[in-house]
Amino acid sequence: MGTLFKNIKGDRLIWAIAALLAIFSFLPVYSAASNLAYASDNGHTFNYFIKHFVHLFLGFAIIYGVHKIPYRYFKGLSMIMIPVVLVLLMVTMFQPDLAESATNARRWIRVPLVGFTFQPSTLASVVLMVYVARYLSKIQHKEISFKETLLPLWAPVFLILVLILPANFSTTAMIFTMVVILAFLGGYPLRYLGLIVGSGLIVFTFFILLAKAFPDMMPNRIDTWMSRIDNFSNGEDADANYQIEKAKIAIASGGIKGLGPGKSVQKNFLPQSSSDFIFAIIIEEYGMVGGLFLLLFYMLLLIRLVIVSQKSETVFGKLLVVGVGLPIVFQALINMAVAVELFPVTGQTLPLISSGGTSIWMTCLAIGIVLSVSAKREEIKSQEGLVDNPLEILSETI
Repeated sequence: MGTLFKNIKGDRLIWAIAALLAIFSFLPVYSAASNLAYASDNGHTFNYFIKHFVHLFLGFAIIYGVHKIPYRYFKGLSMIMIPVVLVLLMVTMFQPDLAESATNARRWIRVPLVGFTFQPSTLASVVLMVYVARYLSKIQHKEISFKETLLPLWAPVFLILVLILPANFSTTAMIFTMVVILAFLGGYPLRYLGLIVGSGLIVFTFFILLAKAFPDMMPNRIDTWMSRIDNFSNGEDADANYQIEKAKIAIASGGIKGLGPGKSVQKNFLPQSSSDFIFAIIIEEYGMVGGLFLLLFYMLLLIRLVIVSQKSETVFGKLLVVGVGLPIVFQALINMAVAVELFPVTGQTLPLISSGGTSIWMTCLAIGIVLSVSAKREEIKSQEGLVDNPLEILSETI
């Protein structure tokens, strides 16, 4: 064990935040999964506990393995992986709908022999952010034209988004938003960025019109996410209203201190209580204190991401940390906002808390990349014999 901790590099506080979130997740996931267990597994809740443990164990194995890779290698790996994720997304898009889960239609592919399902869009989001960070670092301090960035930068972005959009609007919107933010922070000209945003809105509008004109050609999921947006303000979506109402009841029942671990009532009625709406279950069982405590951890993670980004020795390192790290916090805020009805139902999980293998593994992949950037700075400091000043030491503890 001592050897393992000795080999752990990178920002210690990010390691601690990830570990504490993972450890905390066991209680709400185990509690919230009880309704699934009684519905489909004869009440055997321990199976869900073991499954979640395996997902997290493999996730932290990913963190450990990835953080040992020098982050400069991710430049080349992103270029290799872009064609791979495009193929995976096309396979996912054109496969028959999964009969056992209409809501997951065309989102997942089943891995042969192994038997588990995998969501390529989550892998695509991480790979794409690394790819965009690589390109933006490459054109730093260069005079560029909009035309010369179309093929190498924006063509992969739009190809990936177009393949994800029919089945998963919320993920598409989040990825596009994160790419635009990263491009802005990376110094991409604002006038060109405005053209990209405008083009994206035009393509999205055209896609909606095409879906309305030829409904048989488009996946059924389009009707789902379009109705969620259309009915968010007028409350006509019965399914979404049922989920939100149960989430609000759970939050109201929790009060300040909560009902206590495992004592949630709404977990028996709230669909996706162990994944999409686990934040409502957390507040019901641990109260507003538990919810605010969880929010504090994500905000602390955001602060550490900014610090690691600013301390990176290269432009690619700075953009890489923002590109893969910011979506983790952004997704967490979206999940919490949905639970309190600030956003329409999106299907986004709570990173490192919600059950689900693919979401946990891709979050861990992103954290591993961030720690790789942080580990490189530690290596440079140790080689040069640098000592942080008192203010910098203080920032390390925040």
